[in-house]
Amino acid sequence: MKKIAVLPTLLTLGNGICGLAAIVFASNIVPENPSPHDNANFAFAGWLIVLAMFFDMLDGYVARLTKTASDFGGELDSLCDVVSFGVAPAFLLLKLGPAWDPIGYHALAGIAAFYFSMTAVRLARFNVENDPDPAAHKRFKGLPSPGAAGCIAALAILRGGFPAPLVARLSSVDLASMREVVIQSIAFAAPIVAFVVAVLMVSTVPYPHATGKILTGRKHFGHLIQVILGGLILVMSGSLAPILVFWIYAFIFPLRYLVMSNLPEQDADAPPPSADEQQAPNQT
Repeated sequence: MKKIAVLPTLLTLGNGICGLAAIVFASNIVPENPSPHDNANFAFAGWLIVLAMFFDMLDGYVARLTKTASDFGGELDSLCDVVSFGVAPAFLLLKLGPAWDPIGYHALAGIAAFYFSMTAVRLARFNVENDPDPAAHKRFKGLPSPGAAGCIAALAILRGGFPAPLVARLSSVDLASMREVVIQSIAFAAPIVAFVVAVLMVSTVPYPHATGKILTGRKHFGHLIQVILGGLILVMSGSLAPILVFWIYAFIFPLRYLVMSNLPEQDADAPPPSADEQQAPNQT
């Protein structure tokens, strides 16, 4: 290791530090003793995981742009990823899920351990199968760990940034009771979502490189308009935006994969067309 690229390394470490900070905010949440600061802690923990994704995307882009990509950077990136997208979401899951009885908490802890394990396996598999050719990075085998972490972080953001202004416009809805319904729904959904995305991480379902499709290559003006409109919709969605982004990305491609896998294939034993059949379209 003769030289370490300073800027990509700092960006990679920023990824890991965001994961550590997310754990710190989540550790301040005690489900058995609710605090007025819990909403802020949930929101900060979720957004810090999203910020870690930004650093994770940026460090690779800067390393390729400055031609300083190295094995050291790749290994450091995986170590930080396992903190930000493995440990932090698993710990946050313990605060999101149903913790009102010992049996439920033990089951939740088992799912959190399973999620962390699958994240570590996913990152190890990626390191072993990683192709240095940039053209091979257009698709991933299995759900990327940042996408899986985003699905859990999105629930924390919704839990902490409940869209009160939207509900306040509905005079017939009690804000306190509606918030309680949302909290209970998230507590029920969080373990299920975590288990599903953990399985998707180690699956063979192909996922596109979303940021690569948006940012790289030459784009026409219509593409720019679509990106701007999509950004405006997400901004207007507020705390619902992360769920729209991460859940659609995580679940739409497995559904598409199942549909495509069940489509009837052309019979390989069918005889090839005769010479007359091949020439028929050319006759007038």
